[in-house]
Amino acid sequence: METRWDKVGNMFLGEFTHKMDEKKRLTLPKAFLKSLGKELVVTRGLDKSLFIYPKKEWEQVALKIKELSFTQKDARAFARFMLSGAMLVSVDKSGRILIPEHLAKFANLKSKVVLAGVSDRIEIWDEKKWRDYTKNIEDDADLLAEKLGEVGVL
Repeated sequence: METRWDKVGNMFLGEFTHKMDEKKRLTLPKAFLKSLGKELVVTRGLDKSLFIYPKKEWEQVALKIKELSFTQKDARAFARFMLSGAMLVSVDKSGRILIPEHLAKFANLKSKVVLAGVSDRIEIWDEKKWRDYTKNIEDDADLLAEKLGEVGVL
């Protein structure tokens, strides 16, 4: 059975540096393209990145967010953060998507961006911000592994 991810198992993997043109069009990596489908959802992500989900996967994420209690202030805030900025985008014949202006501004995207496969989603980062972020994570990897080991993740 064919899966909908370009991956190992059911995960998007890898990091790719691409240029976004002046019209905010971004060519998706070929490694991801065949598995994404023609319609994607782009939304605000964490750490000032953007998240890309295949439309079917986004429906699952949105359903989980919908199930959060609207009586909880943090749940309402998170739902607004993720859902109000989400946009359905189409992949054109050249394998490009148009990044909505409000999302490009949110993530402070310049010309060079990094697309990172992170399990069920692809993240889009400004290249400099990604390099700074990964350097910090790499410097703290041992400590992170230890903390995750304490709670039984590793």
